[in-house]
Amino acid sequence: MVELAHGGDLIAFALKKHGVRFVFTLTGGHISPILTGAEKLGIEVVDVRHEATAVFAADAVSRLSGTPGVAIVTAGPGVTNTITPLKNAQMAQSPLLLFGGATALVLKKRGSLQDIDQHSIVKSMVKWSTTIKNVKEIPQKISEAFFKAQSGVPGPVFIEVPIDVLYPEHLVRDMYGIDKIKGTGLSKRITRWYLSRTLNRIFSGANYNPEIIVKKPELKEAPTSKLIQAASLLSTAKKPLIIAGSQLVQNHELLWKARDVINSLSIPIYLSGMARGLMGKECEFQFRHRRREAIKKADVVLLLGVPLDFRLDYGRLFKSGTKVISINRSKKDLMMNKDLRGVDLPILGDPSDAIIRLSDLLGRITEVESYLSNNDVRDNWIKELEESERKRDNEINRMSEQKSDKVNPLYLCKLMDKHIPEDSIFIGDGGDFIATFSYIVKPRGPLSWLDPGVFGTLGSGGGFALGAKKVFPDKDIFLIYGDGSFGYSMAEWDTFVRHGISILGLIGNDAQWAQIAREQEDLLGSPVATSLSPTGYEKAVEGLGAKGYRIESDEEVEKKLELAIKSLKNGDPVLVNAIISKSDFRKGSLSM
Repeated sequence: MVELAHGGDLIAFALKKHGVRFVFTLTGGHISPILTGAEKLGIEVVDVRHEATAVFAADAVSRLSGTPGVAIVTAGPGVTNTITPLKNAQMAQSPLLLFGGATALVLKKRGSLQDIDQHSIVKSMVKWSTTIKNVKEIPQKISEAFFKAQSGVPGPVFIEVPIDVLYPEHLVRDMYGIDKIKGTGLSKRITRWYLSRTLNRIFSGANYNPEIIVKKPELKEAPTSKLIQAASLLSTAKKPLIIAGSQLVQNHELLWKARDVINSLSIPIYLSGMARGLMGKECEFQFRHRRREAIKKADVVLLLGVPLDFRLDYGRLFKSGTKVISINRSKKDLMMNKDLRGVDLPILGDPSDAIIRLSDLLGRITEVESYLSNNDVRDNWIKELEESERKRDNEINRMSEQKSDKVNPLYLCKLMDKHIPEDSIFIGDGGDFIATFSYIVKPRGPLSWLDPGVFGTLGSGGGFALGAKKVFPDKDIFLIYGDGSFGYSMAEWDTFVRHGISILGLIGNDAQWAQIAREQEDLLGSPVATSLSPTGYEKAVEGLGAKGYRIESDEEVEKKLELAIKSLKNGDPVLVNAIISKSDFRKGSLSM
């Protein structure tokens, strides 16, 4: 049995009991005992080049494994560097634990190195934040953190860990220097008393072999009465539609059953966020193009974990006569933009559990006769959507054949779809090129697509790829970059090399912030601050120890992709820098 010697060991012990297999960090003296404790207990410590990457990696672990990921950063700037990924996780409703180092309890607000009010900074971005003030409370605080991160609407939590709670007592006592305070004067006696009392509070009752309680939150079940109403609406619908989002795949225990149930309903479905890939590559009821037009024609729309935000034009896409059913874990999401349109039937509950129960009700309620009598009408509805899908696919095919002096981005994406292995995970980090990629390349199955989510964050790709490869070491990870977003995590290719992380990165390099440049120049008459250079990023990663390929024409695409995938299969981190032509494929896509 491994002997636990200090608070850092105890935190690592609690993490291991909660199923944590790896933690992500950028090292610092404030947090070293947690890292050495994790190493001692066989938890893999993955060190990165920027704290944001550590949190993004933890976020990916949460989404793909069902166990909250863990990031550990040092005090002060270590914590402030996590703000963007922390907010991203909150808005994506992704549970994770962020540990932040802190100055010694005895030195708080005395001008100590990196001593700031960290809770005030993060409180609007987390579900819960706490400071561990003594060794005895570590097991309870860690268990509480896991519980709160996963309960209700999932999200990140923050745990501040002062340095004197983490190190062994004899070292902390030496750091306090009590034995060096000589003399019998009043000030000397008060100082010794104050320091001794603080030490006693930190270490009194410490138990280095505690029982760790793992509390599993219960999911909120949707009311049966509401599901009966939803079943009634869907059973009589002539043009029903399902729109599913990331919440649908958060329940890993019901993921595959929910997928089978949705497939059995034979209702047209559009997928977004983490739900992309849920129905597999060739589901006959899944559609990808012209969603806005389909929504405007539908008479009943079932939203599974999707709020009425900008992606649905704040609800204004729906006709006045369309019945909108929404199943969501978040009451806030259910009520979003109620003053503009709102949903007709809001149902608070877990979408995966609810759709399974809803399917059962559809098979039993009396209105099922109407459901069956609508088969011909529904068949025509599906044929209408299929025809619209075919037209858009044909349009994309024609555009992919257009020639230029560079690489046609649509042609590149088509060949990617052809060559990417079936057991792959796609990670999107960027704007214009990633959106183009998502129109053309089909995710292969559930949990095979990762993007930041509604916050629209750039720079998540390096951390997401790192976390994905740790969760699924045998899967092929494809990280799709814009040339703008690549700059955020370029240094993490050093991390990939050091830790043996074999991923394939693809940059759509059009030497601009394309999504902004296209609209800005048309609307405002200037491309200012939107121009980049066709930089040799493949050479940059080669300098960090990875493999690099450059593609400059359509004729090179297939051969270079085959070489890159071969390098990936050999275990190398490999980057393909594709110099793409500018495209109007997504003209008018700027969101407000």
